Amino acid sequence: MATMIEENGPSSHEQPGMPLSYQARHKLEGLLNKNMKIRMTDGRTLVGLFLCTDRDCNVILGSAQEFLKSTDTFSQGEPRVLGLAMIPGHHVVSIEVEADSLEDTDGFGVNH
Repeated sequence: MATMIEENGPSSHEQPGMPLSYQARHKLEGLLNKNMKIRMTDGRTLVGLFLCTDRDCNVILGSAQEFLKSTDTFSQGEPRVLGLAMIPGHHVVSIEVEADSLEDTDGFGVNH
């Protein structure tokens, strides 16, 4: 069965009678400890394990590495190891979940 992740709008796999807040929480819980790439407004990219978020969309990454925006499209340069990092929600431009980390998850998106 294929894994579906929908960032915007309701999921086609919604359970009738289940509150949207529960569905959103369930989706976020499925992303815990997955590798994420977060692009920020200043051009930096942080890669690390998704540990938590809050109501203001601040994100905590563990084992985070920072990649600076490069003028040369072929070179990303050496990452800077940050460890534990907090990204303010208003600085987040995009969030990507690495496909490899999703494939490791049994039953992601399936209600048990």
